[in-house]
Amino acid sequence: MFERYTEKARRVIFFARYEASQFGSPYIETEHFLFGLFREDPALVSRFVGPAKIAADIRTEIESQITRGERISISVEIPLTKECKKVLTLASEEADRLGQRHIGTEHLLLGILRLEGSLPARLLQERGLKLAAIRESLAKTTHPSASAERRSGAIATLDSFLAGLKSLNSEDLISFFAENAEFIDASGKRWDREAISKGFETLFTPYAKKNATYVVEATLANTRELFIATVLWKNALLASEQRAWTHRMTVVLMPRSGDWEILLAQVTPVQSSPTAAGAAD
Repeated sequence: MFERYTEKARRVIFFARYEASQFGSPYIETEHFLFGLFREDPALVSRFVGPAKIAADIRTEIESQITRGERISISVEIPLTKECKKVLTLASEEADRLGQRHIGTEHLLLGILRLEGSLPARLLQERGLKLAAIRESLAKTTHPSASAERRSGAIATLDSFLAGLKSLNSEDLISFFAENAEFIDASGKRWDREAISKGFETLFTPYAKKNATYVVEATLANTRELFIATVLWKNALLASEQRAWTHRMTVVLMPRSGDWEILLAQVTPVQSSPTAAGAAD
């Protein structure tokens, strides 16, 4: 179903599912789509919706009109509503209208805007968003700095993956990995993509723990063909040791079909000092 979707567009849906679970909604609604768009593509939102405050105001207004329920476990499947499926159909139409094979976040925005009668569409229209103007802007868009955009896309992909590890949803996160991807765990064992998918919780549970935190430590390569960064994780617990460790995760990404995928991720455990470990415990 999502073969044409860019990684960023897929992550909008991933974040929409997360938003629905946080609100205790048994369905992914159009407002969750909009929240997912706000999370995943702030550059697009800034371009067409306006400053971050406007997006924040829209979110606040939507939250005031929906009822929160008990949070839903990430292991529970949450289906799309009929309206959300309509947004996806409209997004596909918009991509075709622009003569583009891929379906990106910009097409999802147009799809949301076209869904007449929906709360997100009304609030966007009240802020001055017009279908014709956005379509014209997208049609005229050129990419003189495409290389820079692709590199920034690599950073966004990495950020989304790291943030997504907190939810530990393998069905959504496995899409970040290339078909020939490898993961080298803290013990040095190599996992191919199939093994990563089957053993996802085993590999990534330490990074989903409540007190686990991360920071992108350094960028080692940032070109149009390759992006490499090191990520420092703190309080990622190893079951074998049951104590606080710092992990350095080196992540290699390469471009594919307009987006970026993880080709290799390698974890190197860096034991905390006795003092630091004791404080963390």
